[in-house]
Amino acid sequence: MGGRVARVARTWAVVLGVVAAFALLPAAPAAAHNSLTGSDPRDGARLAAAPERIELRFLATPKEATTEVTVTGPDNVAATGGAPTFSGKRVIVPFRPGAAGLYIVTYRLASDDGHPIKGEVRFTLTTGTPAESPSATVPPTSAAPATSAALPTSAVPSPAPAAAGADDDGGTGWLWAAGTVVVLAALGGGLLLRRRATRR
Repeated sequence: MGGRVARVARTWAVVLGVVAAFALLPAAPAAAHNSLTGSDPRDGARLAAAPERIELRFLATPKEATTEVTVTGPDNVAATGGAPTFSGKRVIVPFRPGAAGLYIVTYRLASDDGHPIKGEVRFTLTTGTPAESPSATVPPTSAAPATSAALPTSAVPSPAPAAAGADDDGGTGWLWAAGTVVVLAALGGGLLLRRRATRR
């Protein structure tokens, strides 16, 4: 009886040992293999207001030397506002928003087992940063003629017609003066001749 109980006990010990060994085998690689556990904003989120930063949370503590995070917006424009910071199992990236549209956060890091981990988080901004108004930078073009426009049209002299008018008046005046002199001379001569004729 005692021998049978001992054999049963040894059999159960072997079975339990095998089960424990199989249970522990996948635990070691899983602990060494890192992965993303969450993010803020979450993957697939739609935001009306842009966040100040993007946070990635991992299963194990990521290493600064082997961790890369990039953020791109519409038209593949970079939207990273600075270098990432590390706090335990979190990686925080400053965010620089641009136009409304899809933003993609791409991460790449190495696990303790040497296996590279990469992935991405996508979110959408429904409102973007407004573009600068072009009217604020273009100088007004109507400022120069404003002073002349304020004067009445009758007050603005017209030098070319005035000079021409002065020349015309001067020429006709001399003609009238010469004609008058000729007429007076003729009348004077006629009177002298008439007086001489009467004296004879």
